[in-house]
Amino acid sequence: MEILGYIAALFVGIALGLIGGGGSILTVPILVYLLNIDPVPATAYSLFIVGLTALIGSFTYIKRKEISFSTAAVFAVPSFIAVFTTRKFIVPAIPDEILSFESIVITKDIFIMILFAALMITASVSMIKKNKLAPVESVIPFNYPMIFFEGIVVGFLTGLVGAGGGFLIIPALVILAKLPMKVAIGTSLVIIAVKSLIGFTGDIGTNLTVDWLFLFVVSGLAVVGIFFGSYISMFFSNEKLKPAFGWFVLVMGIYIITKEVYTSL
Repeated sequence: MEILGYIAALFVGIALGLIGGGGSILTVPILVYLLNIDPVPATAYSLFIVGLTALIGSFTYIKRKEISFSTAAVFAVPSFIAVFTTRKFIVPAIPDEILSFESIVITKDIFIMILFAALMITASVSMIKKNKLAPVESVIPFNYPMIFFEGIVVGFLTGLVGAGGGFLIIPALVILAKLPMKVAIGTSLVIIAVKSLIGFTGDIGTNLTVDWLFLFVVSGLAVVGIFFGSYISMFFSNEKLKPAFGWFVLVMGIYIITKEVYTSL
């Protein structure tokens, strides 16, 4: 099962390289169900893996000058604060047993996995439906307050479940910041990278014991995957791959909810 988990970690990077996002949402399920990591530390590990992979993936966009650093700053600053605060104070404050009613027990681990599955389903819908976000070529003043607010929301969700949130960030950058799609993807990778790595530091000093060797091995596989995915993306249509991957994420989200609900009974 562990070997399958390492292969799946490689697939996370491949998915990111192929479709520019979405792959990171598989990291927590892989860590929990294939590599036997408890949900809370799995969300912390996921932040590091996702952050490092996105950072490496952003280098290509930096070389092409397809990143808006000013927009990244407006979005990222509140997001950084939210994700760090969530990991440092909110996650440790969640009780081990959240709800108990007769034979039903909702633990902290079950709550996090169900919340994560709900986020997976939301992400899958955005990948399955046709993308109606058209690139915007002209420079238009963007909505600073809404970008700032969405940065807080995405940071909070990232801190709770350990996912990068690219499927939320990219539409916000295109619609609210009026960025062309390629620039939005590059900017999103930078935001995800720094936000996730800062969020991971929020776990340092808590009860989390980090297996650094394991973490670097899984991260390394994901990084290798993103280069491989970027290469083979030249031979496949992004528009065809993204909905197919979305259906896979949808099935996984439904499976996780079913499994966790059954566990709580």
